[in-house]
Amino acid sequence: MPMTVQPLLCAALAAVFLAAPTALALDAAEMKKLLEVIDDRQRNGGDYKSLVYLEQKEKDKADTVREALVYRRDADDKLMILFSKPKGEAGKGYLRLDKNLWSYDPNVGKWERRTERERIAGTDSRRADFDESRLAEEYEPTFEGEEALGKFKVHKLSLQARAGIDVAYPIIKLWVDTATSNILKRQEFALSGRLMRTLYYPKWQKVFSESKGAEVWYPQEIRIYDEVEKANSTVILIKSVDLRALEANIFTKAWLESKSR
Repeated sequence: MPMTVQPLLCAALAAVFLAAPTALALDAAEMKKLLEVIDDRQRNGGDYKSLVYLEQKEKDKADTVREALVYRRDADDKLMILFSKPKGEAGKGYLRLDKNLWSYDPNVGKWERRTERERIAGTDSRRADFDESRLAEEYEPTFEGEEALGKFKVHKLSLQARAGIDVAYPIIKLWVDTATSNILKRQEFALSGRLMRTLYYPKWQKVFSESKGAEVWYPQEIRIYDEVEKANSTVILIKSVDLRALEANIFTKAWLESKSR
């Protein structure tokens, strides 16, 4: 006796579902490994120096462009940002020492301690946008699914800051390219759940590090959108990266002060 239409349809649908690939959720170990990969790819075994341009847009203000040199010593978690242009900003800088962020203004010759939410030179950027990545160290991840972000297939993760860790934003959502493990999009939230910033990373580049014995990845471009002051945005352009050893005493207040004399 021939099968009825309904059983035939059910059998056909069952075959389709069995054949269709399903996205598997990343477990805790896999998420931790992914964050470690992201961190390691951007970390150098030695020193790091880059030339950076910051283009700032603000409501009812003329667009501004700043030039800065960024110095890092990843082995010691040290960071320095020294502004060179425009003339009014030259000599200003930031220094991260012993997990403290300090700012220096040569016009008053004074150092001030800053929080992780400090707007670098009044732009929408933060210290973490220039520093080495520490996602695995600072956050606990939760898997939110596999999605399409434009033409890219991505893992979406939600990150919660670990207890006792000082970060700019306690909640982060990441969209990570499944093919390259590069971050393509990042959203940062206040503890209340309010969205504060959205960042896009359209271009990544790599350079070989002799001290690390492997390639170091860096975003050539970061587009930052202020979600509180909607008209404000910042574009960070990393124009060049140099991984040669830096001066031994470079990460000191005295060294930065000497550059503004």
